[in-house]
Amino acid sequence: MTKINNKLISKPFTLENKNIVLCVCGSISAYKSADLASKLIQEGAKVNVILSNSAQKFIGKATFEAITHNKAILGLWDNNTNLNIDHVALANEADIIVISPATANTIGKLAMGVSDSPITNTVLATSSPVIIAPAMDGDMFESFQTQKNIKILKEKKFEFIGPENGRLASGLIGKGRLSESKKILGIIRKTLGKKGDFIGEKIVITAGGTHQPIDPVRYITNKSSGKMGHFIAEAAIDRGAEVVLITASEMDPPIGVELVKVDTAKSMENAVISSTKDASILIMAAAISDFTPEKISSRKIKKMNDTPINLKLKSVNDFSHRIKSNIAKIFFAAESENLEENAELKLKSKNADFIVANNIVEKNSGFSYDTNKVTIIDKNGDKIKLPLMHKLRLANKILDKIKITKKNGEK
Repeated sequence: MTKINNKLISKPFTLENKNIVLCVCGSISAYKSADLASKLIQEGAKVNVILSNSAQKFIGKATFEAITHNKAILGLWDNNTNLNIDHVALANEADIIVISPATANTIGKLAMGVSDSPITNTVLATSSPVIIAPAMDGDMFESFQTQKNIKILKEKKFEFIGPENGRLASGLIGKGRLSESKKILGIIRKTLGKKGDFIGEKIVITAGGTHQPIDPVRYITNKSSGKMGHFIAEAAIDRGAEVVLITASEMDPPIGVELVKVDTAKSMENAVISSTKDASILIMAAAISDFTPEKISSRKIKKMNDTPINLKLKSVNDFSHRIKSNIAKIFFAAESENLEENAELKLKSKNADFIVANNIVEKNSGFSYDTNKVTIIDKNGDKIKLPLMHKLRLANKILDKIKITKKNGEK
């Protein structure tokens, strides 16, 4: 019996050893920043928190110190760092600075270069990227002056996320709600990925199982969840790629992808051919239907007592020959028997650079699981047998193999 490596099957840290400064301003949504701090820590980041005077009226330092295991910075004279000048130390060490929530007051001060607080001083002293997540009530966000200040900061390459529309603390409905932590986390990862090893690459990734209609209410499909394709998209964003995710899955897409929703094999084909025109890499992780009904009923097929219904199927057209030749092509092979033999046949028929083959009946591997166990076979016949691991770890292994393939001049 093969022993399972618990580290490999766990989700990897996506922000391991990244130094993140989280600045919290005085907004009722300041409580949400504790959740963001927690999520950053869970992804392996080192987090230092700066609280404005107003923020301390809404949430206490003890919350952040318990989550981050670091002293919160409350004023210009705290001196908790080795330099004894906190805003300089944090500005130099930060991989990224996140202001969440950001008030109209802080946005205005940053736009004008005012440096009268540990938050504004730290931002002024850094050369690292800065993400601003505004939160404010009433019509403050849409006001002329706030929009003017945001325009100034955007011209200085500050990145903004949100705010969202919805019910505000005052009871008004409008634009001013702080973006959710998951969304801010995604932008942080995408921004840090701009220094990744896939900068300049456009990757098209397919995911999910297609649906072939029988009638207006029924269809045939497969068990693909789309997880593998979505995790590959997530990893590619983390490594700096421009990503187009063509998916038939209902999963939430990773933040930062260009999303193309499809349902049938034909819509998948059209999307792939269109999206790969200027792409350098194609990863076909989708489970495209092999068969489709020969005839589609325009009306719902009614059940008539116990009368049997015969559903005649035909093969779905293989469109791999329509994909341009000057692109790295990676396909997947989901097999239940003769894994390597069937994968090698598919590798040749698709003219792929390499194929990722997995046994779908093996325990904890394949559809719906967060883990997978695969064999990678390239067109030179080289094989890499990987143990059971989390699909995000596997996604990075696949991207590593692509780097080697492209470096060797195969594409």
